[in-house]
Amino acid sequence: MIMRPGHQLLLPANPFFILGSLLAALGLSMLQNMGLFGRAAWTPDLLELTLVFWTIHQPQRVGIGIAFIFGIFVDVHQGALLGQHALAYTVLSFLAIAIHRRLLWFKVPSQAFQVFPLFVAAHVIELICRLSAGGAFPGFLMLFAPALESLLWPVISVLLLAPQKRSPDPDANRPL
Repeated sequence: MIMRPGHQLLLPANPFFILGSLLAALGLSMLQNMGLFGRAAWTPDLLELTLVFWTIHQPQRVGIGIAFIFGIFVDVHQGALLGQHALAYTVLSFLAIAIHRRLLWFKVPSQAFQVFPLFVAAHVIELICRLSAGGAFPGFLMLFAPALESLLWPVISVLLLAPQKRSPDPDANRPL
């Protein structure tokens, strides 16, 4: 792939770091759900954000199957309709794979605008599943969740790409 001027060549992502970040996001989502107010409709889904990031940056390692498994974990933890989050995460992962080549050509703030419709689609799918199973409408504050997730996109990009931007000990034979 041709690199744009000014972009740093990244080191390969460590699979254990990818798995660790996904498990940490799952843990933070679980802690967020057990918080003082429970799962508020306006709070961003950190696992969803991390899944989209790794699906875009490492589609060979994180894809639809991983998204389905983590969706089942979230469904079991929340006591939600089994498959509600799994369906939303798999559709989200599919859409992220569909745009990942084009998205990487944009700078990180522009990427946040590009992934916003993906987050909206995931929340709409969750809402449709919840309402079709007889659940209550969570309120219009849920419209803030996709916006907060896309605002967190630059933060998560900096945090998760930091280990790949290490210097690989350049020497006279390896100037990169």
